[in-house]
Amino acid sequence: MKRIKPFKVIPLENYHLEIEFSNGEKRKFNCLPYLNGEWFSELLDFNKFNTVRIAGNTIEWSTGQDICPDCLYDNSF
Repeated sequence: MKRIKPFKVIPLENYHLEIEFSNGEKRKFNCLPYLNGEWFSELLDFNKFNTVRIAGNTIEWSTGQDICPDCLYDNSF
């Protein structure tokens, strides 16, 4: 079975992401629960949050943070 990975990502208001996955599904992922730790908190700056992009099998921000592709899929709606 092939691993489902993000294909396209768009930052939305309220620290959500719209993600299109390799299986054709479009889903939303709420990043807000992740933004209270030291590593992710700099993404509360919405200019930094908006730098999200596809990187290999997952997404990442220009400041180096990333999220596991399985987490993105399993916790999106």
